[in-house]
Amino acid sequence: MKSEGDQAHIEIAGLSKVFGRDPASVMPLLREGVSKDDILARTGHTVGLHDIDIDVGRGETFVVMGLSGSGKSTLVRCINRLIDPTAGEVRLDGTDLLALRPRALRDMRRHKMSMVFQRFGLLPHRTVIANVAFGLRVQGVPKAERLERAGAWVDRVGLSGYENALPRELSGGMQQRVGLARALCTDPEVLLMDEAFSALDPLIRREMQAELLRLQEELSKTIVFITHDLDEALRLGDRVAILKDGVLVQVGAPFEIVTRPADDYVRSFVEDVDRSRVLKVRHVMRPLERAEDGLPPDAPTLLASTALQEALAQVAGAAGWVRVVDGDGRTVGRLDARSTLDALARGEPRTKA
Repeated sequence: MKSEGDQAHIEIAGLSKVFGRDPASVMPLLREGVSKDDILARTGHTVGLHDIDIDVGRGETFVVMGLSGSGKSTLVRCINRLIDPTAGEVRLDGTDLLALRPRALRDMRRHKMSMVFQRFGLLPHRTVIANVAFGLRVQGVPKAERLERAGAWVDRVGLSGYENALPRELSGGMQQRVGLARALCTDPEVLLMDEAFSALDPLIRREMQAELLRLQEELSKTIVFITHDLDEALRLGDRVAILKDGVLVQVGAPFEIVTRPADDYVRSFVEDVDRSRVLKVRHVMRPLERAEDGLPPDAPTLLASTALQEALAQVAGAAGWVRVVDGDGRTVGRLDARSTLDALARGEPRTKA
């Protein structure tokens, strides 16, 4: 997860995309503040994105959310230049991706970025292991090595025994596991996921979300994840960006989006969200002035990173204060039932950590 002071892995600045015969002619209208609908009516051009500024940290899961037509899929395709922007910059580790010539662009896609698509994008005539190994084949990896690496990824996503199956013989969830394994098999720095789970049934979708969280805990890839589903965004994202009509409305950690919506549009998204699912123990604990201030030696313990929803039963069952510790086991705060309920009723986190 990105922290303050970290250098951005992906930098997007002033990014705009206009679809039509003469996109450049529309840019002055955008700068004057003419709306997307008015531009379409007056010029016949469609505004996909306008003046997007985003930094994505190395190892961060950055979720881009919005309704249909908000520009989220256009944004992710501008990152790997499946779509060329009309204006702006996209940089990967400081390299200007928009300046890459065709060969360098192909090398970047083969070695540094992978993409997982909504409709799986598997090659129907190739087996599971051949699909997973396809990116390595494109890279020129010898057959024995690529099959060994692909086999390890088939096992890693829970598909051992299906190596020789064809995509049509698999369920939707299994096909998406193949797509995820294929994307990760080349060991890319960046994983782009465009509505990757939205075609799945709700139960399978949650399983795939859990699988992605598990893999990300191990791999710490830089992930840009596109979704129209708020619950999915809040569950997966270290930070969430919300788009409307091609414009960036708000960027923040899930608890910031839920507790401090930037405007009525975002507020309408989050008004029914259960805050206990989004807030962590560290957001509502009382920081300690001294390590053991007010805490009995036998106080029960909670990790600061625990979701409040998971902690409620333990806090409610405690006779008094609960000790809050960081990942190294150091005491960082305390929590009791009353302060927890106050935080939920208030709707504001006590801390910004």
